[in-house]
Amino acid sequence: MRHADVENPNRVLYGYLPGFPLSALGRSQAAAVGQLLRNRDVRRIVHSPLDRARETAELVNAQLPAPVPLIPEPALREAEIGRYLQGVPYWQIPIRRPRWFMHKLRRGSMPGDETIEQLGGRIRGVVQRLAREHPGEVSLCVSHADPIQAAWVLFDGRPQTEREMYRKSVQRAGMLELDLDADRVVSIHYVPRPVVPRAAAGEGESAS
Repeated sequence: MRHADVENPNRVLYGYLPGFPLSALGRSQAAAVGQLLRNRDVRRIVHSPLDRARETAELVNAQLPAPVPLIPEPALREAEIGRYLQGVPYWQIPIRRPRWFMHKLRRGSMPGDETIEQLGGRIRGVVQRLAREHPGEVSLCVSHADPIQAAWVLFDGRPQTEREMYRKSVQRAGMLELDLDADRVVSIHYVPRPVVPRAAAGEGESAS
């Protein structure tokens, strides 16, 4: 699962910065995902240690029939390039963070950046480990857009290109549902984010 919508009125890339909790819309999205998962017998929620992912995990957990273990997992963290880009409004990134161009041209070629294999491999490793250690059980992992989309590229066996990174995108509070047999992916199904009333976004908040 990608974390739910974040309170970000100034439209900055928040990366690893503290102080970016879920918005009212995001809290509603996370609770709605929890409702969707109530009858799925989720046994554990493994989440990125960043605030927005931890809060999403907690809100999902609160909707389950009984609380399950919440397990922070550093491998589910945001893309490392976020540390370089963070704190800048999205529209200013090409001007104020010029290494962004090299990141887009050839991921992983600079210090502090990751290839698609490295980025998606972090997620893939966690998912495969959970499948091996808990066969037949349902686990929920909460992470971030780029790591999840990179993992999707790897699971699909698609070319590891920038185009493929965003050809299939995961919305905030959207999920990839995977069925694994040991390390082998049997099926992948995308679950869009739940539809919540627009009023849940609060006055002036964006539902994007």
